[in-house]
This record gives sequence, structure tokens and C-alpha cells, in this order.
Amino acid sequence: MKIRRLSAAVAVAASGALLFSACTSPAGSDDPAEGDATATSAAADGPCKADLGDVTTADGEIKVSVEDEFLGYNSNTPETYSTYNSAVTDRLFGGFYYFGADGSICADEEYGTYEALSEDPLQVQYTLNDEAAWSDGTPVTYADYLLDWAAQAITEDGKVTEDGSETPLFNHISGLTLGDYVPEGPQADSPDAKSFTYDYERVYADWRIQIGSAFPAHVVAEQAGISTEELVTAIQDLDLDVLKDAAKFWNEGWLSQPGNVPDPAIAPVSGPYNFKADGWEAGQYITLEANDAYWGTPAATKELTFRFVAADAQIQALANGDLDVIQPNGPTVDTVTQLEQLGDAVTVDTNQNLTWEHLDFNFNSGIFSDSLEAREAFALCVPRQKIVDDLIKPIAPEAVIMNAREVFPFQDNYEDTVSGSYDGRYDEVDLDAAKEKFEAAGLKEGEKVRIGYAAPNPRRAAEVEAIKSSCDQVGFEIVDSAAPDFFDKDLPNGDYEVALFAWAGSGQIASGENIYSSTGQQNYGGYSDETVDEAWKTLASTTDEAVHAEQTVIIEKQLWDTLFGIPLFSHPGVIASSSSLENVRNTAAQSGVLWTSEQWARAS
Repeated sequence: MKIRRLSAAVAVAASGALLFSACTSPAGSDDPAEGDATATSAAADGPCKADLGDVTTADGEIKVSVEDEFLGYNSNTPETYSTYNSAVTDRLFGGFYYFGADGSICADEEYGTYEALSEDPLQVQYTLNDEAAWSDGTPVTYADYLLDWAAQAITEDGKVTEDGSETPLFNHISGLTLGDYVPEGPQADSPDAKSFTYDYERVYADWRIQIGSAFPAHVVAEQAGISTEELVTAIQDLDLDVLKDAAKFWNEGWLSQPGNVPDPAIAPVSGPYNFKADGWEAGQYITLEANDAYWGTPAATKELTFRFVAADAQIQALANGDLDVIQPNGPTVDTVTQLEQLGDAVTVDTNQNLTWEHLDFNFNSGIFSDSLEAREAFALCVPRQKIVDDLIKPIAPEAVIMNAREVFPFQDNYEDTVSGSYDGRYDEVDLDAAKEKFEAAGLKEGEKVRIGYAAPNPRRAAEVEAIKSSCDQVGFEIVDSAAPDFFDKDLPNGDYEVALFAWAGSGQIASGENIYSSTGQQNYGGYSDETVDEAWKTLASTTDEAVHAEQTVIIEKQLWDTLFGIPLFSHPGVIASSSSLENVRNTAAQSGVLWTSEQWARAS
């Protein structure tokens, strides 16, 4: 399971993270009819989806790889929140925005629109398409978004959160963040309203992606034994007796047993695809089919099958025709070589994406916890340039060492950020300086450093091998501590000196606060710094881009000066697809190649 960055902005339906610029979504037929005509290919000049014009759904099936089993309709619980689960569920739900090819925010105006009515105080109005409806015919309304707010606002004792630190009633991965910012909840004239407003108690930098998709309130109400109107009233009145039943279903009722397709009576969809009856074979695949009740632009191909295939088997499956589209996790030089050997039968695309590799120190215990000089000694011997040259450039020739955490080398503001925060001191290996720091830290020859990561991962094994070859010369004894349960066990338990993994979907304005602040839920290493904490508070509480840039430099500089960890490189992204397919597009965003999947079609 990929680790994905969480933040207050994860109050959206677990779809990703990224940057801020808007563009419009494609428009299509309001009255789709199934037939054999396919969508035509369209040029995609900008970061958002191409407008394909009138689309009818063609018969046929397209098969795409994911690496893990499907877990459930509700991707917003800790038990189901993963990149691979969202790969499926993102096809099922409409939302106010999606992430484009470069991570930009693209407004999905077919679903609805939103605008800030005022910035201070921040008030945002959302308006749903009048035709937006669940596949069972129930309109998507304010009631769905009030439930979405409740799941991120109400505490287990039936109160609205005061600061987000209380125990939530709903098992939502974002905790109580939305209630912390919007304590009164969204406001509307009636439960079936198509327009509603959010009044923020304080400004939140990432407000544009705070509200995305929602789950069906009418289903939760029915399962709790009440009407939708009664559920709305219970939320507004904080009626804990009713809300406990609603939360119990929200928390547990949408979890799935492998192979059991969710009951359409409790799992209606609002997007272009729906579950196919009997379309899930545990450990093998799950198939979606075009939602014949969809009110928007229809899916271009009738069936979309997600096959659960490990990264090392995907290329052969593509060659055999068992897969049509792949995006191998952790691609290597061999990955690209093998794909090129398939010739004209496949289309291969590479890019740098918004996922980045890093080495993080353990501040809770061990030799690096209270010694900057020890951390400096390690940083001075890590061969970052060699790692990039040997493992990344053969895939992405433009790749460089990454010298920031909140900004990527291919983004326009990268150079300005780095020039103000980092002096290049760790760009090249300096064994003499590393040895001096090693001695100054009072370390002894043969000091063990366990580098932990999730196994198996050939590229990370090669990274650790390169680090060992260099850092053992300083006096460290680098130990490859790869483990299959690293994320579930070693990382949360602190059983490492250095953690090697990646954050996916970086680029939200304030998402890093959850990682680098003293109380951040994803600050696994226990790092704490007052300067960093204060800078994040300032950054997150404004929409002023100049302040964002200023505070980002402060944060990056302090993270370098105190050595939170060591950034390595932006991940190369590799996708490959059958040459017979149209509208398959690469992306830097963590939504991956599937972001345009409803537009995929066989060439006519």
C-alpha cells in the first residue's frame, strides 16, 4: 500500500493533493445512448481533460493494473485509504474538482461550481448541477454534504470539535479538520437544496480542495432507520442517539469482503462508472461498467477492469494482452528497457511526478535523535548524485537531485525556493567532512544505522547499497532493514534509524504541516521545531501567495539546518498502454494514469 500524504485537505474523498490553478472540465451529451460509436481522440493542450464533444459508450473492456485488492466503497476510512482503493472509487463519484496532468486543480463544472463569496472572512458557495444524481435516482444535494461535514466535525460525545484534537464519532481519515475550520457546517435552505455555503472561522490556504465528493446521505439515513430529513435535523441538533447509528453504518457498512460486490441498494454512485454485478474475483480483478443512469458525459468504454497484478508481472501481462494499461510502481531501468522491446504494440510515456523519495531520521530514539552532528555526518556521505545518475536518469534523463520538500524541480518556483533555503552543502559526498562530524558526535566505528523500507523494492535496495558503499567508509555500519510490514510495524514503532520511503501527491499548499509540525499525524520520526511550527501556522492561515512563498523558504531552510531528513529525487513516472487505445494520458498527480480513464477508448 502506498503511503499518501494526509492533511486537512484530505477532507476530500481521498483523491489526492496538489497545486492551484483552475480550468474547465469537458462537456458532453446530456442524454447519452449506448452504442458502438466510440469517443474520438482529442488534443489535450492544457493540464485538464480534453473536451471530447458528444460521447457514446462503446461496447468492450479495457484492463488496467493495480497492485492491491479492492477494500471498499468508502475510501475515507483508515482501513480503506490507499492509492489503489481510490483508483477504483474515484471512478464512482463525481466531485467539484479533479487534479490535472501537472497536478493543477481542474474545476469539474459538469458536476457543479464553487466560488469564494468573500475572502476575509472566508465564505465559499457550492452549487451542484441540477441533474446531478445518484445511480438509484436520488438527487445529490446539500444533505450529502452536510453528512460529509458531520463525518469530519462531530466528536464521539456529540459535540462539534473545538480544535480537532478530540476523538471523532466517524472513522474518517481526516479526523475533525473540517469542523475545526467550519464549526457551523454548510448552510442551505433545505435538505434537498442544490446550493450551500461554508463559512470558515479562519482562512485555510487549501480551501479550494476542501470539498470534493460526498457519500449518499439517504442511504445512511435509511440504514439508521430514519428519513434523510431526520438525519439532517439530527446533525444540525447534534442528536447523538441518532448519529451513533449513522456513524456505525458510515464506519462499517461500506467495508467489503473480497469478491463480494457492494449491494447497489447501499452503494449507489454519482460518477460515470458503477460496480458490475458479479464483477469481482478476489485477488484477481474487479470490473466496473458504465453507469447507465449517469447524467453527465458518459464513459467512452463500457467496462473498465482493474486487475490486481504485482509491478514485476505487469509488463508481461501487457505483452500478453492480459492488461491494456500499466503504471508500474517504482520503475527501474529494466522496466523501460523491457517496454521498449515490445515495439510499436505499446505506447510508453515517462515523466517526473509529484511523488518524491526521502530519507527521514528517527528523532524519538537512536544515534540521530539528539545529535545534529551525527545527522550531518550521515548526510555528508549519502551519494545523492550517484543514486540519481544510476537509478533515475536512465528513466528520466532530466532528473536532478531534489533539494526541497514542498516544491519540485520541474515547478516554476523551485529555484527561488532553493536559493533562499539551501546552500548545496550535501549535494556532493564529502567523506573527510563526514568523518569530522562523526568524531565530533562521539560516534564509534561500526555504529549501526538501520535503513528501513517496505520490501520487496529493488530500486530501494540499490539505494541502500549505494549508501552503504559510501557511508561505511565514514564509520557507520549501514544495515538494510527492509521488511514487508515496514509501514504497518517498523515505521510507526520507530524500529529504524533512517526511514526510506516516498510521499505521494505532494503540492498542497499546507499539507506538509501534517508531516513536519510537532503534532503532525504523519510526523513519524518525532521531529519538533518551534520555527517550523510557527511558519506552518502562518502559511496555512492565509491565501496570500507571497506569504506562502516566504514561509515555505523559512520552513525549507530550517528543515535543512536542523536536518529533519534528506530529500533524494522526484520519482519518474512510467506508463505504458496498448497502441490501440486513445486518450491515455500521463500525469504528475498521484491519481495516476487513471485520471482520464472514463475517456479511454479503442481506436476506431
